[in-house]
Amino acid sequence: MTPRSRQALLAAVVVALLVALPLCVWRDLRHISRVALERQARDVNAIVTSIRGYYASNVVARVLASPDHTRVVNNYESVPGAIPIPATLSLELGHIIGEKQGAVAYRFISDLPFTNRAPHPMDEFERSALAGLRAGAPGTPVDVSSAGLTTRVRVISPILMGATCIGCHNTHPESPKRDWKVGDVRGIQEVSVMQPIATNLFSFKYTLAWLLLAATAGFAFITFQRRQAALIGRINRELAGKNDFLASISSKLSRYLAPQIYASIFSGQKDVSIRADRKKLTIFFSDIKDFTALTESMQPEEITALLNEYLTEMSAIAIRHGGTIDKFIGDAVMVFFGDPETKGIAEDARAALRMAFEMQERLAELNIHWRAAGLEQPLRVRMGINTGYCNVGNFGSQDRMDYTILGAEVNLAARLQSIAEPGRIVVSYETYALTLDVAVGHALPAIAMKGIAREVVPYAIDGRIGPGGTTLRVIAESSAGLDLYLDPGRVDPASVARLRSALEAASAELAKIDPGRVG
Repeated sequence: MTPRSRQALLAAVVVALLVALPLCVWRDLRHISRVALERQARDVNAIVTSIRGYYASNVVARVLASPDHTRVVNNYESVPGAIPIPATLSLELGHIIGEKQGAVAYRFISDLPFTNRAPHPMDEFERSALAGLRAGAPGTPVDVSSAGLTTRVRVISPILMGATCIGCHNTHPESPKRDWKVGDVRGIQEVSVMQPIATNLFSFKYTLAWLLLAATAGFAFITFQRRQAALIGRINRELAGKNDFLASISSKLSRYLAPQIYASIFSGQKDVSIRADRKKLTIFFSDIKDFTALTESMQPEEITALLNEYLTEMSAIAIRHGGTIDKFIGDAVMVFFGDPETKGIAEDARAALRMAFEMQERLAELNIHWRAAGLEQPLRVRMGINTGYCNVGNFGSQDRMDYTILGAEVNLAARLQSIAEPGRIVVSYETYALTLDVAVGHALPAIAMKGIAREVVPYAIDGRIGPGGTTLRVIAESSAGLDLYLDPGRVDPASVARLRSALEAASAELAKIDPGRVG
């Protein structure tokens, strides 16, 4: 999951929680309102029932005990000294409660009213409650309903016939039934309580204010996060573009620096400052013989393509052996070993010599390729290798510097290259001593070098050291009509007979040209 997706998911969760919280509060308020209304309805119902009971036992009963003084009739208002019967009292109490308390209603209803009274209208809940009570159903019928923001609770209790009531109802001429018994359900009394949820809602005004503040803060946070995400995304896009630009620039710069130098600079291992260290390095120089004359016989485009291909191949070999490519001077190649990475002085010298051998091998292959492409004279390269102390580091100015090596040992490597025969390798005694297990050679006449007090004895490399310590001389010769490179150490034993036959055939052909000197 991407950071943007995680952020979107987090925002969705926060929004969902913020939306769900008011819904939970809403459900809690409805529950509180329902419980409170139900309790109120039960309390009112109990009050009315208590009043009726008290009136029946303590008023009506006492009056009936002295019938000569007071009468108990339903139309007590038109009879002087009369008092209402319990049913009339209940009906009037309902009117009084409804007038005094708009949220509370009381009904005293029956499906068996006296003949001179209007029938009581009843809804389905009231009819089913009355039928259930007469059938002996336990409990108190309750109905809860909501309309908009108002909740209504209706509680029904039975009107039971008492001993006092039976005497009246069973003898009254207007009574629709005359076989009442004590405990019969004559009708029902219903208490209905209504209360808007807003009444309870404002009981949580501080909580609601907090929730509103929290919701506002949450939405503000989400908005801020979205803006921050948009800003970060824009910055990331700009950085990505700049990174691509820097990657392109660094890729281009890497073409101008040795891979080791490039890596050390961009990894922070080396500072870009004018500074040099003194180290013992192995320096390699190579140069193409008669390259100036070759350029005069070829078109500029051809010589450019030829030189670029040659330098590309030689550079790849140098990098493969761990050499640091210092520079190209026309057709000359300068490579050193031992900085910024080293495997030890002796191993650096061996790596330089192995690199020179591989360059000779690759040049022989390239000469065949170039001859097929129309190059008349093969390229012949002189190589020189020296090992000694040099100053290595950044040289130049604060505006323009070059990572290179300086010292008399560098000049000696260049001089060794200049005295080498075309196609041969010449090394200093220091290098030769470090590579005795790699190659064999012979000493050349001593030379004097400016800046070096001692005479220098060069060594021409004759061949490699093969398995078992045998000397395998590398034979390299190139001229018009000839491309020969023989490295016995690399020859497959299975092809020796075929190669010997080829060489004998070549010798026979040369005998035809100069019979007196071949044979």
